[in-house]
Amino acid sequence: MTLNELKFVVALAKSRNFRKAAELCFVSQPALSLAVKKLEDELGVMLFERSRNDVTMTAVGELVVEQATRVIEEAKRVKEIAKQGNNQLAGPLKLGVIYSVGPYLLPEIIPILRKTAPEMPLIVEENLTSNLEAQLRNGVIDVAIIALPFELSGVVTMPLYEEEFMVVVPVTHEWASLKGVDASELGDERVLLLNSGHCFSNQVVQACPTLSRNGEVLQGNSLDTVRNMVASNLGITVLPASATISRYQNPLVKAIPFKKPAPKRQIGLAWRKSYGRVQAVEEIAKAIRALEMFSAGLL
Repeated sequence: MTLNELKFVVALAKSRNFRKAAELCFVSQPALSLAVKKLEDELGVMLFERSRNDVTMTAVGELVVEQATRVIEEAKRVKEIAKQGNNQLAGPLKLGVIYSVGPYLLPEIIPILRKTAPEMPLIVEENLTSNLEAQLRNGVIDVAIIALPFELSGVVTMPLYEEEFMVVVPVTHEWASLKGVDASELGDERVLLLNSGHCFSNQVVQACPTLSRNGEVLQGNSLDTVRNMVASNLGITVLPASATISRYQNPLVKAIPFKKPAPKRQIGLAWRKSYGRVQAVEEIAKAIRALEMFSAGLL
């Protein structure tokens, strides 16, 4: 068993295609196929089920790929230590972030990180929680900013802050002059949300159980698009508080707090236990905790 063979297996698990996996590994397709078969023969198990159009992992294959990812990461860490002279803040960091956090948090923390960790540029992957989970497990990303709870074997989480939800209505809406809205009142309104694949929409539905079935669910990934639809007087929506700060205000909409107890979510960091740059994770956490916009809800 060699490190290259493990890399080939991980690449095949990610791409589910021998040709694409070979391209990722800069080898010929026959060479990669032979190496994968050699490893299967050595281990005495089938790691992949092959069909004409697809390649899928077997149950034991998933476990082997998970362990292989750790081995590759640890081997890579050896090179990083030698290259960086033990400076964990040197070198790019692959950061995953959910759609309802990325556009509002990243512009705030990147200027801080440019000062505190100038040699650590961020490679950002914005995605759904379910996809970030797989990418974190398979080593595609190093760290993820997600909504808690986030339970995944071999992964550590760190709570960062709690964020309240806000009701956003057109300025002509009868609620625009209110100082607070009760969550139960949303049931009589047309509420615009992202599709159910987004954890934020699921959290809103859980927090506002009276949402009527007439509420329209939009097929999209952008809260800003939903905000613009509210501005066009299509309905109302619920946004995280970070999406309603002055930087993102629209003169055609009004953000209104919920009455206490206001619905809220908890945001945190997640990373693999085997990840060797814990200091880099802590630097991101420190940058987020330095933000005034979350000062009341920092954990």
